[in-house]
Amino acid sequence: MASSSIKRSAWRSLSALIALVIGLALLAGGLAVWGGGQLTPKLGLDLEGGTEMVLEPQLAGNQQVSSGQIDQAVDIIRQRIDANGVSEAEISTQGGRNIVVSIPGSPTEEQLQAISKPSQLSFRAVFAQDFSALPETANPSGTPTSGGATSTPSSGATSTPAPTSSAPSSSGAATSTPAPSASSTAANGVVPQALRAADSTPTTPASTPASGAASSSPATPAPSASTPSGTATTPAAPATQTPAQQAQAVEGQVTQSLTALGWQQAKATEAAKKVAAQYVALDCGTPGVLEKIVDDPEQPLATCGDDGATKYILGPVEIPGSDIADATSGFQAGPNGQQTSIVEVGLTFNSAGATKFAEVTKRLFALQGQTPLDQFAVVLDKSVITAPRAQAVINDGRASITGSFTVDSAKALAEQLKFGALPISFALQTQDNITPQLGAEQLQIGLLAGLVGLLLVVVYSLLQYRALGFVTVLSLVVASIISYLAVTVLGTTSGFRLTMAGVTGLIVAIGVTADSFIVYFERIRDEVRDGRPLVAAVETGWKRARRTIIAADAVNFIAAGVLYFLASSNVRGFAFTLGLTTLIDLAIVVLFTHPMVQLLARTNFFGQGHRWSGLDPERLGAKVGPRYRGRGQFGTGPRPGGPAPSGGSTSTGSTGSLTPGRAEA
Repeated sequence: MASSSIKRSAWRSLSALIALVIGLALLAGGLAVWGGGQLTPKLGLDLEGGTEMVLEPQLAGNQQVSSGQIDQAVDIIRQRIDANGVSEAEISTQGGRNIVVSIPGSPTEEQLQAISKPSQLSFRAVFAQDFSALPETANPSGTPTSGGATSTPSSGATSTPAPTSSAPSSSGAATSTPAPSASSTAANGVVPQALRAADSTPTTPASTPASGAASSSPATPAPSASTPSGTATTPAAPATQTPAQQAQAVEGQVTQSLTALGWQQAKATEAAKKVAAQYVALDCGTPGVLEKIVDDPEQPLATCGDDGATKYILGPVEIPGSDIADATSGFQAGPNGQQTSIVEVGLTFNSAGATKFAEVTKRLFALQGQTPLDQFAVVLDKSVITAPRAQAVINDGRASITGSFTVDSAKALAEQLKFGALPISFALQTQDNITPQLGAEQLQIGLLAGLVGLLLVVVYSLLQYRALGFVTVLSLVVASIISYLAVTVLGTTSGFRLTMAGVTGLIVAIGVTADSFIVYFERIRDEVRDGRPLVAAVETGWKRARRTIIAADAVNFIAAGVLYFLASSNVRGFAFTLGLTTLIDLAIVVLFTHPMVQLLARTNFFGQGHRWSGLDPERLGAKVGPRYRGRGQFGTGPRPGGPAPSGGSTSTGSTGSLTPGRAEA
């Protein structure tokens, strides 16, 4: 490679590094000013303190909690907390029953809500729903709106909320039900308010017996018309009924729905009578009403939607949340594979869940149009977060929920579906602020230890490599700046927090970075010892050292990855910083160290092998015996352009003529 091209390549590498540093600095500053971040790394629980919450399991009747359930709950809560990056939270059990969650810093209200309500997720069929408690201002026209996201196969079928509909009531007047308010939120709701428009839009069914639709409002006792599935419906009734009449109106419908699920008539009647009374008495607008509801997975449930007003009667749990293998969000793909503007939540069930889901969708699809009997509700901590309709029989365990989702609301729902399957429900028992376990003094000691280690590396480099050691110093400075900016940016964008274990990883990185320089410099010096000119020694030494450096960094990165994915708590923080600084080390060697040495090799100080350059051939024991110098000349000095044998002076040596068969020196 020509000298000019080598110089251009070196300057391009240095320019790329400068652009990287400036970009990180601007990003960190922008996040601090406009993104709610800060110009210093966020600290972990052991250095800054935080918030401690004690979660107590909520058990029904004589239900007992097992150690396996607690362990499973701990794993799921940890996944929720770590969903947005390394947050260095500590999760442990207390007395084999309660769960203690310690979060560094000051968590937002949304984070506290998501953790303090670690809900139980389940899928239940919808037997009845009532929107009469919703504010009238939500739907001024009085036209009943259909709602709920729709569930379709994930193979690309497009689904949208059902069209607006209205039907005459049994009194001959049009039944009008206001839509849900966008501002109301369930007292126990975990899903953000943005989901309201997507999954809680009410649906008012047709109320005549001939329509076969389930009534969503209180109804008078009337002979029910049987549907092909065996489920009966009851006509709507004036709102002047007594609570007892209202309970009797929905009791028959629930009984028919339970018998369609295989319940015995007597058992179904008893359960329907009990849940109908709870349904009529339920006031979803009362704060804390869900806390009084007993959630028995084997019994029908009267509960509220996440809008804080809609009432539901749901069937027994047919699919537990633990059967969800994955939940994702994004834009739905069209039939041709191209991305559409429809936002969806993709559900994937495990093998057991896929079998159950196929049976549920087969039964609900046969009831299409008989709203709400064709809906299934996703229940999170006793609250209905979405109630989509089944628009197809889904046999492969992959479904798509669509509706009026935004990208953020779909992501929030997907996270709830993925991380909401706790074996039992929990309630917040206590919440306290906790002081740092180590504090600023220990942090200062850790930083001091890192500074001492850095100074020792600098001293060693200067003694061993003399002026060349300053390249090591500058490389470490640049690596430290990039590491600081990277940790600061990750603290804002990914929730990363620096603990003492993470600080240890940064200190270890000093040795990792120094190893790379030592390998490279020693390769260059080996080439100089063999008599190679410095410019050639730099390029040849880099080609050989590069493979060793990449192999060593790859081993470090693999070790960090194994620690990160298999360990927990503070060990993950150490692994993360070790892996991050390993990547930074590789970038520094490629973009800074090697280009700097390339440029320095072309200066008189280094190129002529000055005694303080660290590349003095005489000090390194370079071979300086007689060698052919070209044009029929021999000498003991270096090749043209190479280092002098000592002190930067040039020796031409004795010369002679070249004759056939022998040479005279």
